[in-house]
Amino acid sequence: MSHTLPFCLSPKRPTQALREIAWIADDFRHLRERDPALRHKRLGWLEALTYPGLWALAAHRVAHVLATAGVPVVPRVISQAARFFTGIEIHPGARIGPGLFIDHGAGVVIGETVEIGAHVLMFHQVTLGNIDVDAACKRHPSVGDHVVIGAGAKVLGPICVGHRARIGAGTVVIRDVPEGALVVGPVGQLVERPHLHVA
Repeated sequence: MSHTLPFCLSPKRPTQALREIAWIADDFRHLRERDPALRHKRLGWLEALTYPGLWALAAHRVAHVLATAGVPVVPRVISQAARFFTGIEIHPGARIGPGLFIDHGAGVVIGETVEIGAHVLMFHQVTLGNIDVDAACKRHPSVGDHVVIGAGAKVLGPICVGHRARIGAGTVVIRDVPEGALVVGPVGQLVERPHLHVA
């Protein structure tokens, strides 16, 4: 699987990154659609505003625009303030597509060169991190669209997680995950291969 993915996001130009601020609305909508605790409540939209994942993501979108524009220090201050208030740490350099839903959220860590596609669902204590602190350039995972990452999963290194893949709770993943696959267990065992449709 190539490390140059079709869902790589957040271009380097500040004017384009600025447009991603509008994705906050999509983040909010996806949260309301995916969380069964909110789906049928009359004031679910108001309760959704209490979710730490939403606030951490909104802060990240602002920090990412500033980081893309080359503003020093301030993006890291924003990300660390968000970490203090939400328990979720997202590096300003991470590239995150629309509709990420971080459910519960405590202990989530998203590294600098992470790329996340659209409408990803992620649970608490997930780490998208690196395994080589001396590596230059790409050090963290790239995650496709509509991926589900279970609580406590660790996805490490410059690997690719294909669209619609599912990673079980507590799984450690250090190899590429095919599109549509299910990976579970402490060593990331592939237990369900993707169903390929041949035209």
